[in-house]
Amino acid sequence: MSSDPDTILLEAEEAMQKATQYLGDELRGVRTGRATPALVEYVKVDYYGSPTDLKQLAAISTPEPTQLLIKPFDAGALNEIKKAIENAGLGLNPQTEAKQIRINVPTPSKERRQQLVTQVKKMGEEQKVVIRNARRDANKHADALAKG
Repeated sequence: MSSDPDTILLEAEEAMQKATQYLGDELRGVRTGRATPALVEYVKVDYYGSPTDLKQLAAISTPEPTQLLIKPFDAGALNEIKKAIENAGLGLNPQTEAKQIRINVPTPSKERRQQLVTQVKKMGEEQKVVIRNARRDANKHADALAKG
């Protein structure tokens, strides 16, 4: 950190904002039974030998609340996209239709909902720790600055 109080404060705020932004991004990817493009947009697809985010390869829409529709920009990538979604560990079952992929997002069972609650609590706690550490570091630097 720096020796300027304003810089110490700005760096701490930035670290805390990054933590909350990261948590928001993680929470958008949690499968709650409602279909959202965020469920699959960061799935890595092996596209001509390089891992690429799905959102860069296809248009992802939600025609119904429990359904995702993926329309690849390159029809040749259809099977690779389907494989990537199946292997992503999301518990989704993609169905190929002509030049698009349809995914029905099932409503979670009671035990799956409990797993989601546990997972979300863990995500929140991890980011709380990051925020506490940023605050502690800033306080430590501010105290050192005040003493010296």
